[in-house]
Amino acid sequence: MWDKLDAIEKRYEELEKKLSSPDIVSQTDKLQKYSQEHSKISETVQRYREYRKVAQELSQAEEMLPEEQDNEMIEFLKEEVKELSRRKEELKEELQLLLLPRDPGDDKNVIMEIRAGTGGDEAALFAADLLKMYTRYAEQKGFKLEILDLHATDIGGIKEVTFAVEGKGAYSCLKFESGVHRVQRVPATESSGRIHTSAATVAVLAEAEEIEVDINPQDLRVDTFCATGPGGQSVNTTQSAVRITHLPTGIVSNCQDEKSQHKNRDKAMRVLRSRLYEKYKEEQEHELAESRKSQVGSGDRSERIRTYNFPQNRVTDHRINLTLHKLEQVLEGNLDELINPLITYQQNLQLSQVSE
Repeated sequence: MWDKLDAIEKRYEELEKKLSSPDIVSQTDKLQKYSQEHSKISETVQRYREYRKVAQELSQAEEMLPEEQDNEMIEFLKEEVKELSRRKEELKEELQLLLLPRDPGDDKNVIMEIRAGTGGDEAALFAADLLKMYTRYAEQKGFKLEILDLHATDIGGIKEVTFAVEGKGAYSCLKFESGVHRVQRVPATESSGRIHTSAATVAVLAEAEEIEVDINPQDLRVDTFCATGPGGQSVNTTQSAVRITHLPTGIVSNCQDEKSQHKNRDKAMRVLRSRLYEKYKEEQEHELAESRKSQVGSGDRSERIRTYNFPQNRVTDHRINLTLHKLEQVLEGNLDELINPLITYQQNLQLSQVSE
C-alpha cells in the first residue's frame, strides 16, 4: 500500500512539472489529459501527505511522553497521542478506500428505465411513484433529469419510461437501484381494503460516449411511426416516433417524446449506445460473475432488491437487510439513507477482498 502511495505521489509531482511547462500549456490535448490525471489523484496525495504529517507528530509526542516530568504536560501529551492515533487510523482507512479500483462508470451520466411489472394498473401507478422519487432525488443532488421515452396509462400510471440523469457522480449514486422494486399497499380501486403486492423493474445504465461504443450505421435498422398517447395535434399525424434496432445484437431503442423525428432519433441513439455499452461490459466481466453475485447486487432486473410497505410505513433493502420506517420521506426523494449504506457495504467488500 505504502509503495503504491509513494508511486502516486511521485507521479503527482511529475504532472505538476508538466502542467507548468510552456510546451505543455500550448498543447490543448496534452494539457487536458494531464490536468484530468492530476485532478484524479490529487485527493489521494493530499491525504497521504496529511497521514505522514500526523504520523510524524504522533511519533514525536510518544517520544516526549516518557521524558516529561510536569503532570500537566503529561496529561496534555497523553491527550495529544490519543487524538493523533485516532486521526492516523482514520486517514489510513480513507487511503485504503481511495486506492480501491474505481468503477469506470462512476462519474458518468445515467440512462434509467422503469417498467411496470406484475400488478396491472397498480404496478403502473407504482412505476409513476418511482419516477417521481428519482426526479426529486435528482433535484436534491443538483442533477438534471430528462425524459427520453414515456408510455403512460389512462389513470396516471406508467407502463414504461426511459430517462437520463446528468451530473457528476450520477452513476455512482444510482447504480445500485437496478432490480425489482416491490410495493405492498391497498390500491385506490380496492373496496375491501386488501393489501396488494405489485412490482416494477428498474435498470440503470452508465451513459456511453460515442467514442466508447463503435456502432456501424449499416448495423442499424431505423423505423419511424406515429407517436401514441398525449402529445397534442401532431400525435398520430406525423411519423415523428423512432425505433432503432441494432441488428447484430437485436437490441431495440424507442423514442417518441419529442415532436421532431430528428430529436427522437438522437435520444434513441443515446439509449441504444448505453444499452450496448452495458452489454459489452457484462461480457467482459463474465469471468467475474461468481464474485459479483456475492456483492451488493449484480444489477440484474430479476433480482428483488427493495420493498415499499405502505401499511407499516416501511422500506426494506433486502441486499443489506436495512429497514427504514420513513416511507414517505423516501418517496419524496430522500434516498441517501438507503444509498450511502449500499456504497459503504460495497467498499467494505472490496477492502476484504483486497486484504485476503
